[in-house]
Amino acid sequence: MLKKLLSGVSAGILISIGGSIYLSCENKVVGAVLFSVALLCICYKGYSLFTGKIGFIPEKHNKEAVSVLLLGLLGNAVGTIAFGWLLRAAIPAIGAAAETLCQGKLDNQALWQTLVRGLMCGVLMYLAVSIFRDNKTPLGILFCIPVFILSGFEHSIADIYYFAASGIVSLRAFVFLWVVIAGNAIGAVILPLLNFKKAGEANA
Repeated sequence: MLKKLLSGVSAGILISIGGSIYLSCENKVVGAVLFSVALLCICYKGYSLFTGKIGFIPEKHNKEAVSVLLLGLLGNAVGTIAFGWLLRAAIPAIGAAAETLCQGKLDNQALWQTLVRGLMCGVLMYLAVSIFRDNKTPLGILFCIPVFILSGFEHSIADIYYFAASGIVSLRAFVFLWVVIAGNAIGAVILPLLNFKKAGEANA
């Protein structure tokens, strides 16, 4: 259990680095592209990222897989919150940028919009990781990550980091993050479930 948790913490630290890159770049296209370093390192190192693993639950949903997923999510939260607080103190400009970003999310998005944004990010995260896993190429990551960021889609683990770095602690923020987690989970399983159904029909 500790190994699974620490793998999640490691992934959370890398997402914190990716989020910091994005917050620090004036050019958001450059920031979105450089954010990809986080998922690239996570995939090459085999760390446990909730948004990278949830899409494979329809394929493998035994007790071990669910344990890895949930402990990974907890570890992701621990890593991103700890480094969000740390970087807010160490680099005040990151904290200020995160506060502006997060306040905009809370002020300008209805929860159903947040859910849809999370769902679309989940689709792209599944594609990024599955292309890496199945085709042994980072191209899915290098394209899907900038696409979800520049489209305004919501990534739950990155958002946990942004809110930690922003210093915003509220019930609204808590609900927002759980809605994004739900959206990511729904989006990540859409393509696997659709293709599983097609495969079943083809065999019939």
